[in-house]
Amino acid sequence: MTTTTPADDAALEGLRDALGLLKGREQVAERLLDSSAKHSFDPDKELDWDAPFEEGKWFWPPELVSLYGTPLWKRMSEEQRIALSRHEAAALASLGIWFELILMQLLVRHVYDKAATSAHVRYALTEIEDECRHSKMFARLITRGGTPHYPVARVHHHLGRLFKTVSTTPGSFTATLLGEEILDWMQRLTFPDDRVQTLIRGVTRIHVVEEARHVRYAREELRRQMVTAPRWSQEFTRLTSGEFARVFSVAFINPEVYTNVGLDRRRAMAEVKASGHRREVMQTGAKRLTDFLDDIGVLRGAGRQLWRSSGLLA
Repeated sequence: MTTTTPADDAALEGLRDALGLLKGREQVAERLLDSSAKHSFDPDKELDWDAPFEEGKWFWPPELVSLYGTPLWKRMSEEQRIALSRHEAAALASLGIWFELILMQLLVRHVYDKAATSAHVRYALTEIEDECRHSKMFARLITRGGTPHYPVARVHHHLGRLFKTVSTTPGSFTATLLGEEILDWMQRLTFPDDRVQTLIRGVTRIHVVEEARHVRYAREELRRQMVTAPRWSQEFTRLTSGEFARVFSVAFINPEVYTNVGLDRRRAMAEVKASGHRREVMQTGAKRLTDFLDDIGVLRGAGRQLWRSSGLLA
């Protein structure tokens, strides 16, 4: 008769849990692959890039423009406010390209040592394909809008390079959700808003539909990783995600947009920093994400303090 020790029983239970998580991973990936086959878009064909912009329409909902409700906003003309929305839309598209280039590299690293025939890997490659189209779509939108490209600050550019090098798998998926969910919340307010330019609404609609799959993939994988990853990796994820939240919250506004619409950059940044409305927008946009991260154990310890200092955690 074979007997087992408590340690053996725990190991077997852990193996069963791991196999269950992997089975769940494949089931989720199969559903996402099916959704991708039915609901993917080619922006070059779906959108009318040659149509003129509509007079008096916004390029971003006014309530989501950084200066909305500030004393400076109240002194700006309607024309200047709409111009600022145009430049901020371009700056967010530029931020999206930067972030998606990071994400694509993280996804390639994630699947590098996994079975290429698995549904999980096939969906990761499908998501990379989506992100390539999104980056090209954002670049074309910037060009069509007649604004400059707004790269992130040099220090953030190099921090992104460092993060790509040292990030763990759960850290990568936490950063993925941070970059996707706040913009997704804003875009869900944008594409049904008939005050906004038709082209902008079309771009955000495509992005929302396809990013919903990316968010599901990242959430499911991060939940698994926070159960199966070594303790050191979980702790490292808590710290790096908090730091990335701080960087992302700063990078969300490019100060050059104010200069390019004829505003004093320092004064504008000071008013945004003091704006209760802007703080509420960012925290509301992040709430679904921070609730999820809190639930799976990411928002703990020093990492939680970094999240709070980012202004994204209420």
